[in-house]
Amino acid sequence: MWLSGNEAIALGAWEAGVRVASGYPGTPSTEVMGNLSRYEGVYTEWAPNEKVGLEVAIGASFAGARALATMKHVGLNVAADPLFTAAYTGVRGGLVVLNADDPQMHSSQNEQDNRNYAYAAKLPLMEPSDPAEAKEMMATAYRLSEELDTPVMMRITTRIAHVKGVVEKGTKLELPEPSLEKAPAKMVMLPGNARVRRVAVEKRMQAARELAETLPENRIEPGSGKRGFITSGVPYNYVKEAFPDAPVLKLGMVWPLPEQMIRDFAANLDELIVVEELDPFIETHLKAMGIACRGKDLIPNQGELNSFIVRKAIEPDSIGELFEPIELPMRPPNMCAGCPHRGLFFGLSKIKDVFISGDIGCYTLGFLPPLSAMDACVCMGASITMAHGLSKAMGKEGEGKVVAVLGDSTFMHSGITGLLNLVYNNSYATVIILDNRTTAMTGHQDNPASGHNIRGEAAPALNLEMLCQAVGVKRVTVVNPHDVEATRKVLKEEIAVAEPSVIISRAPCVLLPEEVKRKKPVYSTNLDNCTGCTQCVQMGCPAISWTPLTPEEAVARGYREKQKGVAQITEVQCNGCGQCASVCKFDAITRKEAK
Repeated sequence: MWLSGNEAIALGAWEAGVRVASGYPGTPSTEVMGNLSRYEGVYTEWAPNEKVGLEVAIGASFAGARALATMKHVGLNVAADPLFTAAYTGVRGGLVVLNADDPQMHSSQNEQDNRNYAYAAKLPLMEPSDPAEAKEMMATAYRLSEELDTPVMMRITTRIAHVKGVVEKGTKLELPEPSLEKAPAKMVMLPGNARVRRVAVEKRMQAARELAETLPENRIEPGSGKRGFITSGVPYNYVKEAFPDAPVLKLGMVWPLPEQMIRDFAANLDELIVVEELDPFIETHLKAMGIACRGKDLIPNQGELNSFIVRKAIEPDSIGELFEPIELPMRPPNMCAGCPHRGLFFGLSKIKDVFISGDIGCYTLGFLPPLSAMDACVCMGASITMAHGLSKAMGKEGEGKVVAVLGDSTFMHSGITGLLNLVYNNSYATVIILDNRTTAMTGHQDNPASGHNIRGEAAPALNLEMLCQAVGVKRVTVVNPHDVEATRKVLKEEIAVAEPSVIISRAPCVLLPEEVKRKKPVYSTNLDNCTGCTQCVQMGCPAISWTPLTPEEAVARGYREKQKGVAQITEVQCNGCGQCASVCKFDAITRKEAK
């Protein structure tokens, strides 16, 4: 089969007999759960956040079922609480925590190396190098989980998640049915029980160290010369491409390390180099073992590696530059034409002296010009809590100046408790929930407010208005962001009040299947009426372009000499939202009905 790493992991989980899988969508891990949901005999779900997802998987494991929790690297920060304690309780059915790191930050707010979590939480960690190995390693991870009585982490990166490779399909493992079995001394982590389990954790990690010495995923590949490499994951491929004849110790289990195997490998070399992405994880532990090696003094500790970087870092004179830099046209990220978030951020951009506390989602693009309507963004759900902190720090001076903006899925992920805190502690910040009826940024996954579950089946839809009222918000207003003027009026009113308020900006994402199929009007520009005021251009819609004019060109076209240009709509890109028409005061934008 020709599968991506995420598809291969889903297949491997199914073949390993996983019965329950829960996760939160986060690039680059999202497609694991989407693909696993297509297999029979496994329950899958989108959880509101990663902590919930891991706790669901822990519960399934306690019933004796094999379980999977999936998340991206920053999601593991959210799930860290149950992760560390699950290391103490251990498992009944095998439990794998699939973590996808994102070197180079292709779609993330930070670049962290989650191998450090395995070390801190005292958990075994597996790391595959290609889709085929990722699929096979799932079976190994579940076997180790049950044999060692522990959750097992599997770390992949963006390159593994999205690359395609040849994968051999196997057969599904048939396992005993789940059952209830009480073991409170093992599963109730009161201090007295936890102290006993702490001893068990150390015994288990010692057993894992011994097992690592003979694990087939850890292997020495002989080569010529006295310079050898220790590596794991995707960097293994780069080492083999850059130095195909060199001796290599490939680690499939990255923690705990096979110490004797490493010593035996290093004893036959004059120079040992560790090649790994991001932190000097393996390198640090080798040096703690007293093994001389090089690593981050040669290999970058930021961003993704490749075979060229590895070769250039180690033998700079052996290879020239790949190619001369190519000048490419700028293609900055932008909200889609017709995106409902644009109307809301356009309204915010027109309100002066307001601090806009942002969040993680498509709408983070509101930070970019010409909208330039976001002043801070840290992590999921932090928009509300940061806004509350701002209001408390500013006191009376901040009234009418603090706004929090976050999406519907983000609000359910980790914004609800922030809103509860804001109301309970009497803040005056205005919270704007951008409800586009989906989790758009990661590929339009359903969420608790969308009315469907991961399999597309009908599910109860959270009523955001009633929830906000239930936590004590007295002022809850719903707006249609495509009606720009009405939205701007509500924004001014609600931001000005000296009490908590919530604005729900509700309009569906234009890329939802039903929206793509829906017949929509198209807007075009009547250049005879365009005065070059740039109001529509300031919305930053990719369907609107600006044609600058010299004074002579303006006169030649029949415009005023001082007119600097005209705005034009590319009709094939227009999604018919009408936001541009609502801000044009000169009837220069006309509506054409859909055919």
